[in-house]
Amino acid sequence: MSLSLDEVRHIAKLARLELADGDVDATQAKLNGIFGLIEEMQAVNTDGVEPMSHPQELAQRLRPDVVTEGNRREAFQAIAPQTEAGLYLVPKVIE
Repeated sequence: MSLSLDEVRHIAKLARLELADGDVDATQAKLNGIFGLIEEMQAVNTDGVEPMSHPQELAQRLRPDVVTEGNRREAFQAIAPQTEAGLYLVPKVIE
């Protein structure tokens, strides 16, 4: 697939990009190169290839899910400007 200069200008307009006249040719070449790569990738036979989440077989190192810090809620609320019933009170922002 190859884009014309008018199509490049139209795409730039849709994307709300301002292209100078001198930049249209360079942008056309870059976009045509991208479309060429896409066509090459679509031509590859992927029958029998299983989808994968990562190109390498890696396993995540997991840590035990345990609490490492104690409950410091009272200490944090003691320094808050306003609290009520265990909640932080903040000024009304939206009317």
